[in-house]
Amino acid sequence: MAATQLAASCRFAAASSTQSRAGRRTHAAFVTAPAQRLASVSSISAASSLAPAAAVRAPRCRAAAAVSVRSEITYVMIKPDGVQRGLVGEIISRFEKKGFKLVQLKMMKVTKEVAEEHYKDLKDKPFFPDLIGYILSGPVVGMVWEGQGVVKAARKIIGATNPLEAEPGTIRGDLAVQTGRNVVHGSDSPENGERETALWFSGHGIVEWEAHMKPWLVE
Repeated sequence: MAATQLAASCRFAAASSTQSRAGRRTHAAFVTAPAQRLASVSSISAASSLAPAAAVRAPRCRAAAAVSVRSEITYVMIKPDGVQRGLVGEIISRFEKKGFKLVQLKMMKVTKEVAEEHYKDLKDKPFFPDLIGYILSGPVVGMVWEGQGVVKAARKIIGATNPLEAEPGTIRGDLAVQTGRNVVHGSDSPENGERETALWFSGHGIVEWEAHMKPWLVE
């Protein structure tokens, strides 16, 4: 009888101990689970709060990359007739108003060697001697302009070779009347822009400077 009661007491104690341990595990899980859920929610919230900022920053990064793209340069020369007629300021202002950056400028008297090298593609033309004589007839103003698409844009600003065919609003359309006195020259390709700059500003290069208006001109 006593042995039976002792065995029953042991089984009851063991069962109570098991229930107690299970209760502690349940309580621990109950206490821990909210903390884990809170951590998960915090992580999601943190990720969500970062996403809009990243979305806002991305376009600015792309814009900065676009602005840093290497610009073209073009050589623009105000010919002797443009200088004699006092058109230097007028011509410079047209490129400045367009938003291009002036990176080199010089008034000079041209040597025959430089003039012939500059116009070497026209060497076989019957008007070549007169062209060289025209360029040597007085001082010129050589300039280098920098900007995205500056070569093509400068050609549009300058206008057709024959002023009578140049559109109103262009330099030649507004300020010139004859091909032989068409006021200004502009490079016809990016490659010639580089070549002519090297020819006319040999040993000088271009002046590197940052135009603060650049972000307002290009994305």
